[in-house]
Amino acid sequence: MPAPQMCVCGNIFQEKALASVSRGLFSVSGKTALITGGGSGIGGFIAQSLADEGATILLVGRREDKLKEVLGARDGRAFVIDLCQAGASERLFKMVTNCGHKPNIIVNAAGINPRLHADKIDEEMWTYTVHLNLNVPFLVAQKFVPAMKASSWGRVINIASMQSSRAFPNGISYGAAKGGITQLTRAMAEAWSTHGITANALAPGFFPTDLTAALFDDPKTAADLASRTAMGRNGELEDLRGPLLFLASNAGAYITGQTINVDGGMTAK
Repeated sequence: MPAPQMCVCGNIFQEKALASVSRGLFSVSGKTALITGGGSGIGGFIAQSLADEGATILLVGRREDKLKEVLGARDGRAFVIDLCQAGASERLFKMVTNCGHKPNIIVNAAGINPRLHADKIDEEMWTYTVHLNLNVPFLVAQKFVPAMKASSWGRVINIASMQSSRAFPNGISYGAAKGGITQLTRAMAEAWSTHGITANALAPGFFPTDLTAALFDDPKTAADLASRTAMGRNGELEDLRGPLLFLASNAGAYITGQTINVDGGMTAK
């Protein structure tokens, strides 16, 4: 006897309902996201991903041409500023608010890795590296948290690194700052999560960006890095989309103070 057609329809309806729930859970439609370092690399991809899902994007960086290239025809605005200058976070806050924006998603993607040995790095480069990678994420987020508190909803997403937990050659200043990012993320969560603001971090593995071009331009080095992952391949920027939307949306509403490694299992080996 043929199976009742109602069962098939029921399954279809269930699938559509689940898909609708999933879209709602992971939606950032109507949100406003401020992304530092939004003109290239991981920051640029994050900005595009959030815009693809309906968020208004506010791109922050030093190179206007790069910011405008990422922004394109997307809903948003570019803010040209050097975040390492004294008082930059306050100036950025005024620039953004004067334009009528109240970001409720902050992504701290601006960073630098000088790749210098501990014997070679000087005080100026050490200070610059730690300031941009560690101090700036806090100073920027701190400015926009009051508006998030007022609406009882906010997301702070920091960019950590495998060097947050492992030492790499020629990475002492970068690693120190990224190690600090994981603790900063926990401290942000402790300070702000009772107000509906989650604070989490993504720790990418090796992805092809401007900062890693030298590594990926060498096939032997790229193959060696891939062999050190559990999956046997290096990351592609698209691999960051799912974890990003999870943390930026209501899907991750009860996740805070955490660092998610997106590294193909390299830190698991």
